[in-house]
Amino acid sequence: MMTDWIETYRGAVPPWQCDVTEHFTIAYYFDRLEEAAANFADELDLGDALPGGFPRRMDIRFARELRAGSSFHVECAALGVDAQGSGDGLRLGYRFVDSANGEVVTWFDEHWDLSAAPLTRQKRDAIGGRLADWNGPAAEPRSEPASTTGFIPTAQGRVKPGALDAAGRFSLSAIVHCVSSASAQTDAAIGYDTEFTERHRRGFSTFELTMRISGALQLDEPYLVKTGIGHLGNSSLRKIHIMTDPRDGAEVARLGQFGVNLDLDARRPARWPDDIRGRAAALVVPVE
Repeated sequence: MMTDWIETYRGAVPPWQCDVTEHFTIAYYFDRLEEAAANFADELDLGDALPGGFPRRMDIRFARELRAGSSFHVECAALGVDAQGSGDGLRLGYRFVDSANGEVVTWFDEHWDLSAAPLTRQKRDAIGGRLADWNGPAAEPRSEPASTTGFIPTAQGRVKPGALDAAGRFSLSAIVHCVSSASAQTDAAIGYDTEFTERHRRGFSTFELTMRISGALQLDEPYLVKTGIGHLGNSSLRKIHIMTDPRDGAEVARLGQFGVNLDLDARRPARWPDDIRGRAAALVVPVE
Protein backbone atom coordinates (compact mmCIF):
# COMPACT_ATOMS: atom_id res chain seq x y z
CA MET A 1 0.00 0.00 0.00
CA MET A 2 1.28 3.44 -0.94
CA THR A 3 0.86 5.78 2.02
CA ASP A 4 3.40 8.41 1.10
CA TRP A 5 4.57 10.49 -1.82
CA ILE A 6 6.38 8.70 -4.63
CA GLU A 7 8.82 9.97 -7.24
CA THR A 8 7.68 9.86 -10.88
CA TYR A 9 10.12 12.23 -12.63
CA ARG A 10 13.77 13.26 -12.26
CA GLY A 11 15.74 15.74 -14.36
CA ALA A 12 17.39 19.16 -14.51
CA VAL A 13 16.84 22.71 -15.85
CA PRO A 14 18.46 23.31 -19.27
CA PRO A 15 19.70 26.90 -19.69
CA TRP A 16 17.57 27.33 -22.83
CA GLN A 17 14.40 26.73 -20.80
CA CYS A 18 14.98 29.77 -18.59
CA ASP A 19 13.24 33.09 -19.24
CA VAL A 20 14.13 36.78 -19.06
CA THR A 21 13.68 36.60 -15.28
CA GLU A 22 16.63 34.19 -15.32
CA HIS A 23 14.85 31.19 -13.86
CA PHE A 24 12.97 28.09 -15.07
CA THR A 25 10.10 29.18 -17.33
CA ILE A 26 6.78 28.30 -15.69
CA ALA A 27 5.44 26.54 -18.81
CA TYR A 28 8.23 23.98 -18.52
CA TYR A 29 7.07 23.06 -15.02
CA PHE A 30 3.86 21.93 -16.72
CA ASP A 31 5.84 20.08 -19.38
CA ARG A 32 7.55 18.03 -16.64
CA LEU A 33 4.27 17.76 -14.73
CA GLU A 34 2.61 16.08 -17.70
CA GLU A 35 5.31 13.41 -17.67
CA ALA A 36 5.14 12.97 -13.90
CA ALA A 37 1.32 12.85 -13.95
CA ALA A 38 1.23 10.20 -16.68
CA ASN A 39 3.64 8.01 -14.71
CA PHE A 40 1.57 8.52 -11.57
CA ALA A 41 -1.66 7.70 -13.42
CA ASP A 42 -0.07 4.36 -14.31
CA GLU A 43 0.69 3.81 -10.61
CA LEU A 44 -2.97 4.48 -9.76
CA ASP A 45 -4.31 2.49 -12.73
CA LEU A 46 -5.86 5.69 -14.11
CA GLY A 47 -4.27 5.58 -17.54
CA ASP A 48 -7.69 5.28 -19.20
CA ALA A 49 -9.03 8.35 -17.36
CA LEU A 50 -6.08 10.69 -17.88
CA PRO A 51 -6.75 11.55 -21.56
CA GLY A 52 -10.45 12.10 -20.90
CA GLY A 53 -10.50 15.88 -21.35
CA PHE A 54 -12.39 16.40 -18.07
CA PRO A 55 -12.57 19.74 -16.23
CA ARG A 56 -9.90 20.25 -13.59
CA ARG A 57 -8.44 22.90 -11.33
CA MET A 58 -4.88 23.45 -10.15
CA ASP A 59 -3.52 25.67 -7.41
CA ILE A 60 0.22 26.19 -7.88
CA ARG A 61 2.65 27.87 -5.49
CA PHE A 62 6.21 28.68 -6.52
CA ALA A 63 8.07 28.80 -3.23
CA ARG A 64 11.61 29.16 -4.56
CA GLU A 65 13.36 29.52 -7.90
CA LEU A 66 14.90 26.80 -10.01
CA ARG A 67 17.66 28.28 -12.15
CA ALA A 68 19.80 27.04 -15.05
CA GLY A 69 21.52 23.79 -14.12
CA SER A 70 19.30 23.06 -11.10
CA SER A 71 18.56 19.37 -10.58
CA PHE A 72 15.08 18.44 -9.39
CA HIS A 73 12.60 15.60 -9.11
CA VAL A 74 8.80 15.41 -8.87
CA GLU A 75 6.92 13.55 -6.15
CA CYS A 76 3.22 12.70 -6.39
CA ALA A 77 0.42 11.55 -4.11
CA ALA A 78 -3.30 10.85 -4.14
CA LEU A 79 -4.83 13.20 -1.58
CA GLY A 80 -8.54 12.47 -1.64
CA VAL A 81 -11.56 10.96 -3.36
CA ASP A 82 -15.07 12.38 -3.24
CA ALA A 83 -16.66 12.23 0.19
CA GLN A 84 -20.06 11.11 -1.13
CA GLY A 85 -18.68 7.95 -2.69
CA SER A 86 -19.96 8.74 -6.17
CA GLY A 87 -16.51 8.56 -7.78
CA ASP A 88 -16.89 11.94 -9.47
CA GLY A 89 -13.98 13.75 -7.81
CA LEU A 90 -10.28 13.17 -7.22
CA ARG A 91 -7.58 15.28 -5.60
CA LEU A 92 -3.89 14.80 -6.46
CA GLY A 93 -0.75 16.52 -5.27
CA TYR A 94 2.62 17.11 -6.94
CA ARG A 95 5.73 18.71 -5.51
CA PHE A 96 8.92 19.75 -7.29
CA VAL A 97 11.92 19.02 -5.09
CA ASP A 98 15.43 20.45 -5.37
CA SER A 99 17.46 17.24 -5.65
CA ALA A 100 20.54 18.92 -4.17
CA ASN A 101 19.01 19.69 -0.77
CA GLY A 102 15.55 18.06 -0.63
CA GLU A 103 13.72 21.39 -0.44
CA VAL A 104 10.28 21.59 -2.03
CA VAL A 105 10.35 24.52 -4.44
CA THR A 106 6.93 24.24 -6.12
CA TRP A 107 3.56 22.77 -5.11
CA PHE A 108 0.68 21.62 -7.36
CA ASP A 109 -2.71 20.87 -5.79
CA GLU A 110 -4.98 19.40 -8.48
CA HIS A 111 -8.71 18.60 -8.43
CA TRP A 112 -10.35 16.45 -11.12
CA ASP A 113 -14.05 16.77 -11.94
CA LEU A 114 -15.03 13.28 -13.08
CA SER A 115 -18.80 13.78 -12.93
CA ALA A 116 -19.11 12.93 -16.64
CA ALA A 117 -17.16 9.67 -16.18
CA PRO A 118 -17.00 8.70 -12.49
CA LEU A 119 -14.45 6.30 -11.10
CA THR A 120 -15.58 2.75 -10.59
CA ARG A 121 -16.07 1.60 -7.01
CA GLN A 122 -13.06 -0.68 -7.37
CA LYS A 123 -10.74 2.16 -8.42
CA ARG A 124 -12.22 4.52 -5.84
CA ASP A 125 -11.63 2.04 -3.04
CA ALA A 126 -8.11 1.27 -4.25
CA ILE A 127 -7.13 4.95 -4.32
CA GLY A 128 -8.89 5.65 -1.02
CA GLY A 129 -6.69 3.07 0.66
CA ARG A 130 -3.45 4.76 -0.36
CA LEU A 131 -3.94 8.45 0.40
CA ALA A 132 -1.17 10.75 1.60
CA ASP A 133 -1.31 13.98 3.60
CA TRP A 134 -0.97 17.37 1.92
CA ASN A 135 1.79 19.29 3.66
CA GLY A 136 1.97 22.15 1.19
CA PRO A 137 0.48 25.65 1.43
CA ALA A 138 -3.29 26.04 1.55
CA ALA A 139 -4.80 27.61 -1.56
CA GLU A 140 -5.89 31.17 -0.92
CA PRO A 141 -9.34 32.13 -2.24
CA ARG A 142 -9.13 34.64 -5.09
CA SER A 143 -11.97 36.73 -6.41
CA GLU A 144 -12.93 36.32 -10.06
CA PRO A 145 -14.25 38.86 -12.56
CA ALA A 146 -17.97 38.77 -13.31
CA SER A 147 -17.29 39.41 -17.01
CA THR A 148 -14.46 40.17 -19.41
CA THR A 149 -15.41 43.84 -19.67
CA GLY A 150 -12.19 45.84 -19.53
CA PHE A 151 -10.01 42.91 -20.63
CA ILE A 152 -7.58 43.47 -23.50
CA PRO A 153 -6.54 40.93 -26.20
CA THR A 154 -3.09 39.56 -25.37
CA ALA A 155 -2.57 36.34 -27.36
CA GLN A 156 -4.09 34.74 -30.43
CA GLY A 157 -3.17 31.86 -32.70
CA ARG A 158 -3.89 28.26 -33.64
CA VAL A 159 -2.94 24.93 -32.11
CA LYS A 160 0.20 23.57 -33.79
CA PRO A 161 1.37 19.93 -33.88
CA GLY A 162 4.12 20.55 -31.34
CA ALA A 163 1.57 21.91 -28.85
CA LEU A 164 -0.39 18.64 -28.56
CA ASP A 165 -0.26 16.25 -25.62
CA ALA A 166 -0.28 12.47 -25.87
CA ALA A 167 -4.07 12.48 -26.27
CA GLY A 168 -3.94 14.93 -29.19
CA ARG A 169 -5.24 17.93 -27.24
CA PHE A 170 -3.75 21.36 -26.58
CA SER A 171 -1.32 20.51 -23.78
CA LEU A 172 -1.11 22.21 -20.39
CA SER A 173 2.43 23.38 -21.09
CA ALA A 174 1.40 24.86 -24.45
CA ILE A 175 -1.50 26.69 -22.81
CA VAL A 176 0.89 28.17 -20.25
CA HIS A 177 3.33 29.17 -22.99
CA CYS A 178 0.46 31.13 -24.58
CA VAL A 179 -0.30 32.73 -21.22
CA SER A 180 3.37 33.69 -20.86
CA SER A 181 3.06 35.55 -24.16
CA ALA A 182 -0.16 37.13 -22.91
CA SER A 183 1.65 38.18 -19.76
CA ALA A 184 4.38 39.87 -21.82
CA GLN A 185 1.74 41.68 -23.87
CA THR A 186 0.11 42.89 -20.65
CA ASP A 187 3.49 44.09 -19.41
CA ALA A 188 3.99 46.06 -22.63
CA ALA A 189 0.55 47.64 -22.24
CA ILE A 190 1.52 49.10 -18.87
CA GLY A 191 4.99 50.25 -19.94
CA TYR A 192 6.80 47.35 -18.29
CA ASP A 193 8.51 46.56 -21.59
CA THR A 194 11.92 45.21 -22.52
CA GLU A 195 13.48 48.68 -22.58
CA PHE A 196 12.39 49.31 -18.98
CA THR A 197 13.26 45.85 -17.65
CA GLU A 198 16.70 45.76 -19.28
CA ARG A 199 17.59 49.28 -18.14
CA HIS A 200 16.47 48.72 -14.55
CA ARG A 201 17.24 44.99 -14.29
CA ARG A 202 13.64 44.02 -13.51
CA GLY A 203 11.44 41.05 -14.38
CA PHE A 204 7.92 39.86 -13.56
CA SER A 205 8.29 36.82 -11.30
CA THR A 206 5.26 34.56 -10.79
CA PHE A 207 4.79 33.12 -7.30
CA GLU A 208 1.23 31.75 -7.65
CA LEU A 209 -0.95 30.34 -10.42
CA THR A 210 -4.55 29.21 -10.29
CA MET A 211 -5.49 27.24 -13.38
CA ARG A 212 -8.96 26.08 -14.41
CA ILE A 213 -9.37 23.88 -17.49
CA SER A 214 -12.95 23.78 -18.76
CA GLY A 215 -12.53 22.84 -22.43
CA ALA A 216 -10.14 21.32 -24.93
CA LEU A 217 -8.70 22.40 -28.27
CA GLN A 218 -7.31 20.12 -30.95
CA LEU A 219 -4.94 20.50 -33.89
CA ASP A 220 -5.31 23.72 -35.94
CA GLU A 221 -8.18 25.03 -33.82
CA PRO A 222 -7.97 28.74 -32.94
CA TYR A 223 -7.53 30.32 -29.52
CA LEU A 224 -7.82 33.83 -28.13
CA VAL A 225 -6.51 35.10 -24.79
CA LYS A 226 -7.76 38.27 -23.09
CA THR A 227 -6.26 39.65 -19.89
CA GLY A 228 -7.31 41.92 -17.07
CA ILE A 229 -5.64 42.94 -13.81
CA GLY A 230 -7.37 41.67 -10.69
CA HIS A 231 -5.02 43.15 -8.09
CA LEU A 232 -2.43 45.92 -8.03
CA GLY A 233 -0.17 46.17 -4.99
CA ASN A 234 3.00 48.06 -4.09
CA SER A 235 5.20 45.51 -5.86
CA SER A 236 2.70 42.79 -6.81
CA LEU A 237 0.23 42.28 -9.63
CA ARG A 238 -2.40 39.64 -10.35
CA LYS A 239 -3.16 39.06 -14.01
CA ILE A 240 -6.28 37.13 -15.02
CA HIS A 241 -5.94 35.42 -18.39
CA ILE A 242 -8.98 33.86 -20.07
CA MET A 243 -8.48 31.63 -23.11
CA THR A 244 -11.48 31.04 -25.37
CA ASP A 245 -12.35 29.44 -28.67
CA PRO A 246 -13.05 32.60 -30.72
CA ARG A 247 -15.46 30.73 -33.00
CA ASP A 248 -18.10 30.46 -30.28
CA GLY A 249 -16.61 32.27 -27.27
CA ALA A 250 -16.48 29.08 -25.17
CA GLU A 251 -13.97 29.27 -22.34
CA VAL A 252 -11.11 26.79 -22.59
CA ALA A 253 -8.86 27.83 -19.70
CA ARG A 254 -8.58 30.52 -17.05
CA LEU A 255 -5.36 31.37 -15.23
CA GLY A 256 -4.82 33.75 -12.36
CA GLN A 257 -1.15 34.78 -12.34
CA PHE A 258 0.14 36.47 -9.18
CA GLY A 259 3.66 37.87 -9.33
CA VAL A 260 6.00 40.66 -8.33
CA ASN A 261 8.25 43.25 -9.91
CA LEU A 262 11.53 41.45 -9.22
CA ASP A 263 14.90 43.16 -8.83
CA LEU A 264 17.04 40.71 -10.80
CA ASP A 265 20.22 41.56 -8.92
CA ALA A 266 18.87 41.63 -5.36
CA ARG A 267 16.33 38.83 -6.20
CA ARG A 268 13.78 40.76 -4.15
CA PRO A 269 10.48 42.52 -5.00
CA ALA A 270 10.75 46.19 -6.00
CA ARG A 271 8.07 48.88 -5.85
CA TRP A 272 6.22 49.69 -9.08
CA PRO A 273 7.24 53.06 -10.59
CA ASP A 274 4.44 55.63 -10.56
CA ASP A 275 4.02 55.75 -14.35
CA ILE A 276 3.68 51.96 -14.63
CA ARG A 277 1.34 51.89 -11.66
CA GLY A 278 -0.87 54.51 -13.32
CA ARG A 279 -1.11 52.57 -16.58
CA ALA A 280 -1.75 49.30 -14.72
CA ALA A 281 -4.53 50.90 -12.69
CA ALA A 282 -6.40 51.58 -15.93
CA LEU A 283 -6.52 47.83 -16.60
CA VAL A 284 -7.79 46.80 -13.15
CA VAL A 285 -11.13 44.99 -13.58
CA PRO A 286 -13.92 44.50 -11.01
CA VAL A 287 -13.79 41.16 -9.20
CA GLU A 288 -16.30 39.45 -6.95
